[in-house]
Amino acid sequence: MATVTPSPKEPPVVNVPNILTASRLGMAVVLFVFIELNLWLACLITFALAAFTDWLDGYLARKLQMGSTLGRNLDPLVDKVLVCGAYIFLLRPGTGLYAWMVTVVVGRELIITGLRSFLENKGATFGADWLGKIKMVLQCGALIAIFWAMSDPQDWLVLTRDIFIWGMLVSTAFSGLQYLWKAFSLLKSE
Repeated sequence: MATVTPSPKEPPVVNVPNILTASRLGMAVVLFVFIELNLWLACLITFALAAFTDWLDGYLARKLQMGSTLGRNLDPLVDKVLVCGAYIFLLRPGTGLYAWMVTVVVGRELIITGLRSFLENKGATFGADWLGKIKMVLQCGALIAIFWAMSDPQDWLVLTRDIFIWGMLVSTAFSGLQYLWKAFSLLKSE
């Protein structure tokens, strides 16, 4: 039976930031159930809590110096399950989303995740930059706006939702193009 022994610098796998990341995966499943049941206020609260744990696990990993290889790999994957899954489950009338929009979001995430893995296995640094962080904030903001507008479909909330959706789409496309350019530059320099 094989065992994994952490390197001397590597914190234990079971630590507070990694537990928060794992709990976010559980919250994603709960969120998907709430979307299916049209429990929009519960969706809003669950997603807001999940987004907070995303910020908190990163903050604690840095503050407590508990950043781990598992956390660096698991955190962005759990984020993608949560966000992409929510967009997929929201493909229904009244949400302001269309299949092509969700394809842009999911396609960008899959392509960039694959590129990141490929390039980091070659030793290149290919982490999130400021445009990727703006993209994540706008993707989360759009989901919050969708849940809020679905729970209380006032005109101003629907308009806010649509503004967030379009802002999220633009930032998603531009950050994807930026990562592709960066990957192309790194591969070209080899």
